[in-house]
Amino acid sequence: MASMNSLAALLTHPAIWRGTQLGRVATPSLPSGFPRLDAELPGGGWPTAALTEILPQHDGIGELRILGHALAELSARGRWLAWIAPPYLPYAPALQAMGIDLDRVLCIKTRSPRETLWAIEQALRSRVCGAVLAWPDRISYAELRRLQLAAEGNAGLAVIFRAPRYERDTTPAALRLSLQTHAGDLAVRILKRRGSVLANPILLRPSQIVRRKKPKPHHVVDRPQFSMPAARIAAANTNAI
Repeated sequence: MASMNSLAALLTHPAIWRGTQLGRVATPSLPSGFPRLDAELPGGGWPTAALTEILPQHDGIGELRILGHALAELSARGRWLAWIAPPYLPYAPALQAMGIDLDRVLCIKTRSPRETLWAIEQALRSRVCGAVLAWPDRISYAELRRLQLAAEGNAGLAVIFRAPRYERDTTPAALRLSLQTHAGDLAVRILKRRGSVLANPILLRPSQIVRRKKPKPHHVVDRPQFSMPAARIAAANTNAI
């Protein structure tokens, strides 16, 4: 009887799940705003205190709009949103259209892969950021492992954007998503999650991606320059962290 009780207690640990079930979470997840997606994510949303990888087919496919609901919620709580080494300068009107408070956005430029890794790790370990979004040029398994460990100490959202050529790589990330298009919809394939394998992609319609406000025709990373309203976005070098 004692052994049965011990086994039952072991099975309640968030790091253990049955093959036919989604894993449990130790910290509350952040709803994505898309019921179909949330239903397939452990905890019913984006994981916190864990690393998430998003592999878009190309820049601007919807990799930021899919996070818009969660980012808007975090900024509404007064949490900082750190953007580290984005490929393009964020487009302020699009961020506002998603309901994101520009006063809570930090855009951090880096000069090398080493600086990028340092900035990501410091932002995660600081525990002042509700979300850390990063675009590392290249990153090894060992470096991803360091970021996963740093994320575990921060009950926020930690997202790494990587090229689709890394789809078959083994990584320590708790969640990995691939984004493609299908008949005008955004096709989300779950490459890795804490739970059973999901064979079919989840289709999200563009009109469902932003829930708070009607989206602008510009994506948040498809503008090569700041427009005048974007001046309120905070920009900092890595030595300012």
